[in-house]
Amino acid sequence: MRRALPGAVLLVLLTSACGIRATTVPVDVGAAPSRVSCDTPAQQGGVQGFRATVELVCGSQLVGVERVVPIPEKKPAKEPVALVAEALLEALEREPSAEERDAGFTTGVPNGLTVAPSRAGDPAGTIRLSRKPEDLPPVALSQLVCTLAGSEAVSAGPGPVVLGGPDADPPRTWECTEAVRSRPESVPTLGDVVRPTPSPSPTR
Repeated sequence: MRRALPGAVLLVLLTSACGIRATTVPVDVGAAPSRVSCDTPAQQGGVQGFRATVELVCGSQLVGVERVVPIPEKKPAKEPVALVAEALLEALEREPSAEERDAGFTTGVPNGLTVAPSRAGDPAGTIRLSRKPEDLPPVALSQLVCTLAGSEAVSAGPGPVVLGGPDADPPRTWECTEAVRSRPESVPTLGDVVRPTPSPSPTR
């Protein structure tokens, strides 16, 4: 009985530090398990931007990290929603800070992903990406969906976000659920196709 006690104590400490419920999924930790705290590092001052929660990966789950996200510079004029989405996307692509890495945070969002121009008829709040959402790695898509869903500037409230690719395919809804947060390697829940609505083409 004594030999099982340290493992039980370690499980309690790890799950309480991350604020995540313990699961019954067996984990092969090996002879020398690594410990991650998943503690959110203190924000550094002097950064101009807006406060947002960025979803990073820690302990194989999504954990929200509050950051001051700078507005992208030298970007073509975009609608406010697209501009905020671009800033959040760049924050997800950025390598976590040394403090975040020490706490166990990583990101799976690849560099080079951008917000594509919207199309005539896209519903309000639609975010089109330079790649089809379904072509992204599952972890990257989970991070993106949950980050955008948690942004009041992008999403009107809790619920799905509307994402599309750079082509003419209609956008679709994507949901950030507890299952997605706990298993970001699974593809986020794909919702219905959002049909275009009649609207004039944007003036150039």
